[in-house]
Amino acid sequence: MPELPEVEVVRAGLERHVLGATITRVEVLHERSVRRDPRGPTGFAEALTGRRIEAARRRGKYLWLPLDNGDALLGHLGMSGQLLVQPPSLPPERHLRVRLDLDGAAEGRGLRFVDQRMFGGLSVSAGGAELPAEIAHIARDPLDPLFDDAEFVRRARRRTAGVKRLLLDQGLVSGVGNIYADEALWRARIHGDRPGDRLSGPQLRRLLDHAREVMSEALGQGGTSFDSLYVNVNGESGYFDRSLHAYGREQEPCDRCGTPIRRIAFMNRSSYFCPTCQPAPRRRRSVPPVVPLAD
Repeated sequence: MPELPEVEVVRAGLERHVLGATITRVEVLHERSVRRDPRGPTGFAEALTGRRIEAARRRGKYLWLPLDNGDALLGHLGMSGQLLVQPPSLPPERHLRVRLDLDGAAEGRGLRFVDQRMFGGLSVSAGGAELPAEIAHIARDPLDPLFDDAEFVRRARRRTAGVKRLLLDQGLVSGVGNIYADEALWRARIHGDRPGDRLSGPQLRRLLDHAREVMSEALGQGGTSFDSLYVNVNGESGYFDRSLHAYGREQEPCDRCGTPIRRIAFMNRSSYFCPTCQPAPRRRRSVPPVVPLAD
């Protein structure tokens, strides 16, 4: 699934290509891709037609395009969604779901939503230009200048869940997915099962710094791509996967100590870590209940 760097690459591409363009026609080719819009496919198209795109913004893994009437086109890429800026003469992609014709976009291009697995989708957020109400509950991400490190540390240290689960909790910190969580934990030498309340403030701050570091490096290389499902608005894949130290490297030697990287099941996915650099936490000792003495 695309994570913060991949979504930010797409956001930046949209900002370059479609700002100031007017949506002249909307074609919904599969209604599942607009299932989150209560208007339905026809109402979705009517709400967008004639509107001008004012900006391109992101919160975590969500993208939205503020419109000139105060509404916003809100999108989530899901596992395989792609927002492509394409010439109108280009044949439709195999999994094209929604097409927006634009007037005023760079090189006369239009906007296409392509989604093979259809876990992503588009909707119109009424009054959502500044921040769509649908995603107001999502926390800021570590690259956001307004992200509050101290608040993250305070809340994380009150939780008994493993720290990787905390990194993936979009209400606590957004934008960090499975790949970059494993990479940040490897760099911080912390096992993902370490409970939040058993980590110090400096450890959690260092983990945040590593998350910022790895995601910034991925941004510089266009994101991470393991197949053709993630591409930027020009259809080009990212290649940060060549720089990964933990994720996807089962049985390969750790770049730091040489120990084979291990993979374990995690929330219907996988976690990758070095058993030497990231030792598993000890189990909490259970305290037997106090039994009062009989009189």
